[in-house]
Amino acid sequence: MRSVLRTQPARPEGMSRCIERLYMLARDGKAGQPDETEIVDEALNSRRSVRAFLPTEVDEQTIRDILQVAARAPSGTNMQPWKVYVVTGEKKQALSEAILSSGIRPEKVAWDEYKYYPDQFFEPYLTRRRAVGFALYNLLGIGRRDVERMRAQHDRNFTFFDAPVGMIFTIDRQLNVGSWLDHGMFLQSIMIAARARGLHTCPQAAFAPYHRQIRPLLDIPENEVVVCGMALGHEDESKPENQLRSERAPLEEFVTFVE
Repeated sequence: MRSVLRTQPARPEGMSRCIERLYMLARDGKAGQPDETEIVDEALNSRRSVRAFLPTEVDEQTIRDILQVAARAPSGTNMQPWKVYVVTGEKKQALSEAILSSGIRPEKVAWDEYKYYPDQFFEPYLTRRRAVGFALYNLLGIGRRDVERMRAQHDRNFTFFDAPVGMIFTIDRQLNVGSWLDHGMFLQSIMIAARARGLHTCPQAAFAPYHRQIRPLLDIPENEVVVCGMALGHEDESKPENQLRSERAPLEEFVTFVE
């Protein structure tokens, strides 16, 4: 990778926009050629949950490339416990309609396969959860008492926020917690691989409790648990919700150095 960067100061065709800034700086003489550290860090830092996508299609080979490289994620004894169902077009539309027409509101739906959140939030997690929620609603002009608009925004999860590609992830129900950790590393790898290709994502746990609507449409066997969904596509930069930049706790809050 480094040899290519040193000989191509202009932006190579198809390069991710998250890397383009580094090349522009190099071209204008404001920085040296970006090295692997800058490229990887920029992909990580630019990854975020995008909640409005353009209808621009993503070709199947790009999706395959992302999933293939993401499968290099580590897993205990190389078990590779992940399964992916990729939906586009009419099948994606049918999936959205099945959930939205189910009559089951997200606040009432049963998380009967696994629990994502604690039964009761506590600090510091409660404050962090509220902060990102209020920040999103503020960008959208949704008041704290505007329940209907909050519900409508949440329902956009089930259209994959208009992304052209949706993915549903599953795991064998006989596997244990360790394999769920491995699955999470696979999900992160997909999101970073997408950024390298100028694409954005949004991981969506909201799909998990609707497994009864999802399972028959995608022919998911009973031995697989629906873990989450994920939207994949090109960001719609004109939408206010995509201005959201969630905060991260300072290093001192979560790291302990022991000598």
